[in-house]
Amino acid sequence: MGTKQVRVSERLYARVEDEKREGESFSDALERMVGEYGLRDFAEDVAEASDAWDTESLEAAFEADDAANREALDEELP
Repeated sequence: MGTKQVRVSERLYARVEDEKREGESFSDALERMVGEYGLRDFAEDVAEASDAWDTESLEAAFEADDAANREALDEELP
C-alpha cells in the first residue's frame, strides 16, 4: 500500500495525536477514528431517527419561539 501526504489543521493533528494509542501510527489512529462510517451512513442514521420525530410539534415550537423573538426585537428596536 502506498502513502500520500495530506495537510490537516493543527487542531485536527492534535486531536489525532491525543487519540493515538501506544504503538499506533498516526495513520492507524486516523483509520480507527474514521472507520468505515461515512456521510452516507450518517444520512441514513438521521433519516431513520427523523422518522420517530414529531415534526408537527417541532414546527409548532419553532414558530412559537420565532414569534416570541420577533416580538422581543420589535420592543427593543425603535
